[in-house]
Formats: sequence, structure tokens, C-alpha cells
Amino acid sequence: MKTILGAALLVALATTSSAGAEEADDGVSRLPEILVSARRRTENAQAIPGALSVVGGELIDRSYTVNTGQLSLLVPSLNYSSANPRNTAFTIRGLGSVVVAVSQANDGLEPGVGFYVDQVYHARPATAAFDFVDIERIEVLRGPQGTLFGKNTTAGAISIVSRAPSFDWQAQGEASYGEHDFFQAKAAISGPIIADKLAFRLSRLATRRDGVLHNVALDKDQNTLNNQAVRGQLLWKATDALTLRLTGDWNNFKSECCTQVYLRTGTSLRPAARQFPALAAGLGYAPPSTNPDDRLTDIDASLAVDTNEGGVSLVTDWDLDYATMTSVTAWRFWNWNAANDRDYTGLPIQLTQGIPSRQDQISQELRLASNGDGPVGYVAGLYYFRQVITGRPVSIYGPTAAYWLLGPAPQFPSNLLDGYGQDGRTRFATDSYATFAEVNWKPIDRLTLTGGLRYTIESKQGDYSTFVFGGLQTIVPALVSAKLSILRPQTYAARSDDGSLSGRANASYELGGGVLAYASFARGFKSGGINMSGLPLNAQNQPALATAVVAPERNTTYEAGLKADFWDQRLRFNLAGYYTEVRDFQATLVDSTQTVALRGYLSNIPKVTVKGFEIDAVAVPVAGLQLRASVAYADGEYAEYPQGPCPLELQGSATTACNLTGGRLSGLPRSATTIGGDYALPLTLASRPGEVFVHADTSWRSSYYGDPTLSRFTLIDGYNITNASIGFRAAQGWSVTVFARNLFNSNYIQNLTTQAGNSGLILGTPSDPRVIGATLGFTI
Repeated sequence: MKTILGAALLVALATTSSAGAEEADDGVSRLPEILVSARRRTENAQAIPGALSVVGGELIDRSYTVNTGQLSLLVPSLNYSSANPRNTAFTIRGLGSVVVAVSQANDGLEPGVGFYVDQVYHARPATAAFDFVDIERIEVLRGPQGTLFGKNTTAGAISIVSRAPSFDWQAQGEASYGEHDFFQAKAAISGPIIADKLAFRLSRLATRRDGVLHNVALDKDQNTLNNQAVRGQLLWKATDALTLRLTGDWNNFKSECCTQVYLRTGTSLRPAARQFPALAAGLGYAPPSTNPDDRLTDIDASLAVDTNEGGVSLVTDWDLDYATMTSVTAWRFWNWNAANDRDYTGLPIQLTQGIPSRQDQISQELRLASNGDGPVGYVAGLYYFRQVITGRPVSIYGPTAAYWLLGPAPQFPSNLLDGYGQDGRTRFATDSYATFAEVNWKPIDRLTLTGGLRYTIESKQGDYSTFVFGGLQTIVPALVSAKLSILRPQTYAARSDDGSLSGRANASYELGGGVLAYASFARGFKSGGINMSGLPLNAQNQPALATAVVAPERNTTYEAGLKADFWDQRLRFNLAGYYTEVRDFQATLVDSTQTVALRGYLSNIPKVTVKGFEIDAVAVPVAGLQLRASVAYADGEYAEYPQGPCPLELQGSATTACNLTGGRLSGLPRSATTIGGDYALPLTLASRPGEVFVHADTSWRSSYYGDPTLSRFTLIDGYNITNASIGFRAAQGWSVTVFARNLFNSNYIQNLTTQAGNSGLILGTPSDPRVIGATLGFTI
């Protein structure tokens, strides 16, 4: 019923405001030209022969889209998962980097989706969890992008472009307040320092919200929000041909976050006494609720997130008349610290778990892009990137750990693991060098041929060292072995050196009448990874199922599509079909043969395939009304995976590996749809001329597996979410808006976790409840 109401609301009201349409001299509203820099030069998005989505800054503001997770509701092919900011992962068409349900993000794995802000590559996906600040537009590109972007990306790229300084004085801001004590304030001011020579822009954002999960043991709300961000920019026009843009930014997320609630209990082949119902009964424990929609928890360990990131970049553009030379120089950092209760219960199984981390990166890109629209166009560049990540993996168990993880007394003393823990140090370093080029050639009128090549050299070094301490001191071999089955000291160093040639070819033809047809072929490459979360070990203390270094990933993508503007530029329709094959797909897995699985390790899946299609449409049927619809269908599967990890249903047997060939690719819904619209009507309110506006968008996603093992207990049901707003915008520049996020209070699971220890307990992050609020804004 809610879905029907959501669709009816959109049909009646409609998604992107009247600002998204241009009125011609004949009085007809038409779709505007969308200018993007997806191919590293400014051009019409409809002229680019490839699949991409563009979300403008006005739509971002109107839809109250404040981060990458919410962006995925507007871009169906983008999938986002984040149990906490560090464990953030996003995929495009199901490909990228997936963080599995019980593991920490593995620092030795390169993301398959590149995340860029103002042309600067952000190496850690965790930085995408911060709120957007003063955004002009976001471009989401699908498929390999190595011949155009500095850092190699095999699955696609998210390119965020912030609003630039202006030589005219500008000021804008807004303040929003809503349910759950939600508060957000955004402000920006820009203007000249030296007329026509030097301009500045200063942007600020603050977001906070009370917790949406209630801890019954502590009688307090948890999973709060508290984001702070600031960005400062200077734009210097040194000459008519030379422009420099200096940017500095800082972002902080400090909250009592992030935990999960009881979702369900799965069964395995372990003895019944070693599964969750019997284990919990033996301690007289029951979850505060078995309905995740109640949003109740009783965790007893500390919960906190304190993370920040920032940096400085300098972008220099030098117009040489025939081409533009661009230099992008940047330094960035990321700090992470958190406290977790990784058993997710009110039992003292694990007292402390975390991995405080620090990342620093520097990058330099030098690029030459042709100007004009001649028969030959080109982009060529050089790129260097270095990052260093240091971490301290810490874990300490409590008084019920031995019972829960090993078995009851007298076989194991109840205090065997009380105070038993692990500490250590990790260091991961990457050096990447690349040269890339792409050429567009128009041999005849309407036909454009494109070819691009990239050569990448990457060197990675990983050092991992941990020691154990505490617990019952014993020399009994069986008890020593039991302790080491939970945590054991481990030290290793690994290195990976890769060099690879990749590229793409594309042919496009203007059919006439505003229709462009294209077909493309691309080969992508992602360098090998290093396990930086420890290696799973068998009884002989030898690596099992994984090695310290995993092989490079190779992506082959075929794509064909149409881009068309119809109905006198009042209807835009884009269609893309694709087939992707990935060899040695890099994934983070968990060794289900171990007594307790706390961290994931990297491994290669021999072959993964994804095929599907995407449709994007936008229309301006009447003045003031704009409608949008996007559909993404993707059929992803493990094409070859004979030695995969076993699902929960088979754990506890003698089977150490399971054949997952032919199974669905985890983390990928088969279908995702977004429908939306905006309507604006001129209106004079209390003698104040302006317009009343309505915005709405609704998104559907089908079910998908939340874990690579494809256990039936990790299936996440499909869901629908609808957002809407209505307000008045005065000609004088002020506005008032009433908004609703999750208008129909839809309950769904965002991601899930399997409790460490193979008890069968499955936890989930429930959806945020409905938030209704109001916004006051101004523009000068």
C-alpha cells in the first residue's frame, strides 16, 4: 500500500525543480544542456558515448541528499553499504569492493570504484561516509575509467565537483530541524578579494541527530549522528590563460555509533549446544527484541566513533590555446578511532575491539586535454600516488567468552579467556605510477572513434605483527591450543609489484534527430592486494585458504547504448546494455572453518560476471514540471567459484570449502528503480512574489545477499523508500520548506553482520525511521 501511495504521490506531484528546465523564446520549457567533465574536459553529457549519471547540486539540496549512502537512492546502479564509517563500501553494477558482514575493512585492498572530490582521488572508501559540502554536481561513471582518471578504477568512478569561488558576492545558507532532534546547518559565502583576480569561497556544514536505536540496558539512545565539515577555497586568475584553485578542507564524524540489532538466528551443522538458542539459554540471556523494527539493543561494551579527514589541493589550469594543461597536486589524511561491542549482545563476550588507524596520501597528476571541437580530440596524462596506512588492531575478551566460543566447564575453565587479548601494529604502503591517454577521431561526419590506453606500475608493502596477552595462564597443551584458536600471535611481511596495460575502444554515431548510438569495449586492471587483517591459520600454523598476497583483478566490459533528446528537447532518454567479466575478482572473505571468525581476509574469486541494462529518462511535459525515472537491472553471478567459503547452513561439518559456482553475486539487487519529480508554480504569498514548489522521489530495490557465502540467513529483503518536500521560495531569496525523509516510515535492513563465533546469530542495521522537519534558507 505504501508503495502505491508513493507512486501516486509522484504521478501527482512529480523529481528535479523548475530550475532544471530552460524556457526558450517561444515560451516552451526544455531540458537544459548538462555540462560535465567526465572526460576531463567540459562537454555535454549527452555527447559522451558511455553510461553516466549526473546529479546536480540543486537536486542534492532539494532531496536532502547529504552523503554517498543517500546518493544511491537517486542513482540505482550505485550500491552502498556501511556498518560504520570505516566499513564503508560502494559498488557500481555490483562490482567494486565489498566489506563482508563480520570483518573490518581490509586496508590492503584497493577500491574498485574511484572516489574523487575536485579531481583528487580519495584512497579510503571510509572518507565517502562524510556529509557533502557545497556541491555543484556529482558524476557517477560506470565501467573501467583508467584512460581518463589518475588512479586506476575497474568498476567506475564517483566524481564530486564542489562549487567554485565567485568574483561576484554570494551568500547562501539554510537551517533544518526535524524529528529525533535532527539539526543541520549549511552556509557558504564567496566573493572577490582582488577584483577579477583573486576570489574566495568558505563553506560550512554541521549535522546532528539523536540515536535511532535504544539501549535498554543503559536506557539511552545510540547510533547518533554528529558531523562537522568546513572547506575554504582561493581562486587566482594569474593571467587570462593561467588559473589556480587552492582548496583546504576538514571533516569530522564523532558520535555514539555504530551498532546493530537482532535480526534472526540461523542454524548450522554444529552441535545444538553450540548454537545461539542453547548458548543464550545456558546464560539465561534473551535479546531485548527479536523484531529489528523495534530498534532495541542491550550491548554492554563502549560504543563510539571518532574519525576525521582532510587535506589540501592545488589545481592549476593553463590554457595553451590548442589545449589545456592541468596539474592536480594534493595531500590528504584520514584518522580513525572507534569502540565496538562486536558480540552485539548484553553478554561480556568481547570487551574491546578496534583498530585505530592513520592514513596519509599524496598525489600528483599532470594532464593535457585538447580544446575545441575539431576532428581530433585527446587527453593524455601522468600520475603518481603514494599512501601509508598504520593501524593498531586491539581485541580483548571477557568472562563469558570461553563458554560462548569454546564450550562450557569443565572442558574449558570459565575464566580461560577472561582478559585474553591481542595487540599489535600494521603498516601498509602503496606507490603507484601511471601514464594514460585517450584520443577521439572523427573520420567522417557523425562518426567518432575513441581509443585509450593506460600503463600502471604499482608497488605495495605490508607489515603485520600482533602479540597476545592475558587470560588464564596455563601450560596445559589443550588449553593453550584452545586460546590460540581464538587469537594467536602472528607476524609477516608481504610485497606486491604489478605492471599492467589496460585500455578501451569506443565507436559512436549520430543518427540524427538528437540520437547518439555507441558501442564500447574496455579492459580494466586492479593491482594485487595484501591481507592486512591477519591470515587464517590451520592447526599447523600455516596459511589456509588464503595467502598474504592476492592476485590482480582484470575486468572486461562490453557496452552498447543510445542517448536521445526527443519531443523538441522536452524528453531525454538514455539506454545502456552491458556485459562484464572479472577474472580473479578480489573479495574479502571469512574462514568459516575457524572456531571464531573476527576479521576477513582477501582472496580471489576465479570468475565473476554481471550483465544487465540501465534506463534513464527525464521529461518536462508542462512548464514548471519535471519528471525523472531511472531503472537498473543487473544479473551478477559467481561464474567460477569451486572453492568458496561455506554458508552458515554447512558450517560445523568436515567440509572446508563449498562450490558457489552459479550463485548470485552478493551485495547486488537484481533490480533497482528510482522515480521522482519537481513542480514549481508561481505564487504571491503575503504580497511576496515567488513560487511554491514540490519535490518527491521514491526508490525500490529488490532483495540481495548480504554475505558472499550466499547463506539463506543473510538474504536482505527488498524495500521501498520515499522522500518528499514542499515549500515556498520568495523572489527576495528566502525560502521555507517542510520535508520528510522516509515519508512512509518504511522498515528495512541496510546491512547485516554474522556474530563472530559461528553461533548463528545474525545482526542487522535497521533503516532510519521517518524524519519530518522544516528548513529556512536564504540566498543573496
